[in-house]
Amino acid sequence: MKYITSFLTVLAIGSVLALADDKPEAPAGGESKPAAPAADNGAKPKRDPADLFKKLDTNGDGKISLDEFLAGPMGKKDPEKAKEIFKKKDKDGDGFLTLEEFSAHGEKKAK
Repeated sequence: MKYITSFLTVLAIGSVLALADDKPEAPAGGESKPAAPAADNGAKPKRDPADLFKKLDTNGDGKISLDEFLAGPMGKKDPEKAKEIFKKKDKDGDGFLTLEEFSAHGEKKAK
């Protein structure tokens, strides 16, 4: 038991020291870097619409069909809401979303 306690103590000290080494060092010349911006209360960073469009456009034809849209994360989470969003974004009513339609922001609700 004494050996296990000693081993766990050494392991704990090693972990603390390893974490302490992860701190960034100050740059040479005494200048300090500006602090990184604070996180948005756990909010996810926004993805580039063009990247998401490419992922959803599984057949690579440059437009997203309703089936492709429903196969994406929103369609898997709430298919009915995804259909509504698709219909609102499909401004020309052709049944497909172009990158411009997909990237356009919807109207903000009045408070």
